Amino acid sequence: MKAVEVTGKLDEKGQLSLDQPIEDFPPSRVRIIVLFPEVTDQVETDPDDTPIAEVTASLRRALQEAKAGQRIPLSEMWDGIDVE
Repeated sequence: MKAVEVTGKLDEKGQLSLDQPIEDFPPSRVRIIVLFPEVTDQVETDPDDTPIAEVTASLRRALQEAKAGQRIPLSEMWDGIDVE
């Protein structure tokens, strides 16, 4: 038996829907173990996940800076950074 960790949501009817499809497995019956956060636990978040609003704001700033010519050319981005 293989295990795959995925995330999803449980709706008000008790139906589970996955955030993303599970790929590379043939259609078959599966066993499901559902882990619920404790009432005192914070909702688990991936520290690498940046909120969509923050990403959108950053992209807008970058576009405005690029249009105004305030961006560093790619050829100069690593100048002054010492790499060992």
